[in-house]
Amino acid sequence: MRKFLLLLLVAATCLPATASISKKKADKDTNQFRYEIECAGNAIQGTYLVKVWSYSKKAAVAENQCRKNAVHGVIFKGYGGGQGCVSQRPLANNPGAETQNKDYFNSFFSDGGEFQKYASIIEGTTETVKVGKEYKVGVIVSVRKDDLRKALEAAGIIRGLNSGF
Repeated sequence: MRKFLLLLLVAATCLPATASISKKKADKDTNQFRYEIECAGNAIQGTYLVKVWSYSKKAAVAENQCRKNAVHGVIFKGYGGGQGCVSQRPLANNPGAETQNKDYFNSFFSDGGEFQKYASIIEGTTETVKVGKEYKVGVIVSVRKDDLRKALEAAGIIRGLNSGF
């Protein structure tokens, strides 16, 4: 009986460590912001409709990161034209904006962070492709770029459209 209780105690203490290790691996996969972004068609005024392809060793992790990657892409990458779309430049035209405001963006892009307010996944648009040892997951996301721009201007990350050059 003592051996059983000891084994149960050891197993119970190891489970949370295992869960946190896999969470850390998932965060590592996605914190590198390794994704592709492209236009997915025309959206209503004030929004962008983009298709984001995210990569991870687990398909569910990649799919969960698509909203985060869509917002990151609109802020820092922009995307090319195609599918009747006009190319869009990134909202942050300063290439060092992400590193200069690292604390802000760490909080902004954290799990449950503010980025979620600006992106919505269009249901039924998920595509999953196995590429080597990982998955490439594509999702169409609607990004509220006007609201995102206002929030970044208020935080002092980007300059307003009506500010001087």
